[in-house]
Amino acid sequence: MRAAPALVAAVAVAALTGCAVPAIDSSSASCATTTVAGLVPTNGVHVGVNLDWGQQLLADYSVQLGRRPAVTVSFTDFPLAPDDERNMDDAVDQIAAEGGMLLLTLEPREGLATVTDGVAAALASRLDGYNCRGVPVIVRFAHEMNGSWYPWGQQPDDYVAAFRRLAAAVHAGAPGSAMMWAPNYGGGYPFTGGRHGAVPGSIDAAAIDTDGDGVPTGADDPYAPYWPGDDAVDWVGMSLYHWGDAHPWGENEVPEPGKFVAQLTGEYGGLGGDDRAVPDFYGIYGEQHGKPVAIPETAALFAPGHGGADELTVKQAWWRQVFAADVPGQLPRLAMINWFEWDKEEPEIGGHIDWTATSDPAIRAAYRSDLPEWALWATPPRTAPPA
Repeated sequence: MRAAPALVAAVAVAALTGCAVPAIDSSSASCATTTVAGLVPTNGVHVGVNLDWGQQLLADYSVQLGRRPAVTVSFTDFPLAPDDERNMDDAVDQIAAEGGMLLLTLEPREGLATVTDGVAAALASRLDGYNCRGVPVIVRFAHEMNGSWYPWGQQPDDYVAAFRRLAAAVHAGAPGSAMMWAPNYGGGYPFTGGRHGAVPGSIDAAAIDTDGDGVPTGADDPYAPYWPGDDAVDWVGMSLYHWGDAHPWGENEVPEPGKFVAQLTGEYGGLGGDDRAVPDFYGIYGEQHGKPVAIPETAALFAPGHGGADELTVKQAWWRQVFAADVPGQLPRLAMINWFEWDKEEPEIGGHIDWTATSDPAIRAAYRSDLPEWALWATPPRTAPPA
């Protein structure tokens, strides 16, 4: 999902406790960074937030939640313009003060061809500077590339080439940063009707026609054509929301039990349709490929004024699945979950959706109460003692 870019501001440290995300002494004269492997928890799951930077400071969100997010997500156009660089710097300032890591979502809105060797190398150099400040970065490049709604969508060959080019630069130039491959959930693939769907008869359409019947359909694999390779990918992730039960979206509907795990593992057949032809994302890319699995974005749709179930019932039914006590046992390679904390216009319904879990005091209290024991939070940054 697209989170509109906004200016951010640096903030002071809030006095909260946390645990689990490796803390780095940013006052050290040498650049000691967490390794890529060190970003993967040995027990528990990093829990974070897709923050609306234009509306809220990270420190304020931490106070509201009563915990420091292990991961904070930021979206930016790519290649970086000067405003993008300033926004990234400000986001890193906030994370450096609060602790945790940055999940940096890069959006090549002018096309995948803009991701040149020089652009990739410049980003790696910037990330290395962030790492040396004590902020690990996971780069989510051109997310939801299997969708038809982004300019980089459904171009598997060009996407793989651009991902590998960027991964090579990041791995060589920013050892404290990692690469995440993150398609959209495959239910509804190939998402016919989007502005950026593969053109019938094109090379791209042929590449995503994995069953060779001459046309992309729901029988084709929504993930495999876009896979960049084990050497390029450090993490795998999936955008996984409860939008409701059926298109057109906009009704406030309670998710049925078991939906979250079933969709992630290719076993979903329920009120939203029979998606059991969709491959087991978790099993293939987490277990078989041996990668840590992330849910970089999740939330449950609530459309104010649209009737149906009430806000708490809808959202709590979803987060109680996502944060269920037995989730780490069912999905031992699951390593990150980030709530989408935005209230924003959604073109799919022609109105605004409140995806947030903390903006309303009553919803926030319920969310805080339901956060699981296995959740891992950021460790406050260490600073040098006074001279």
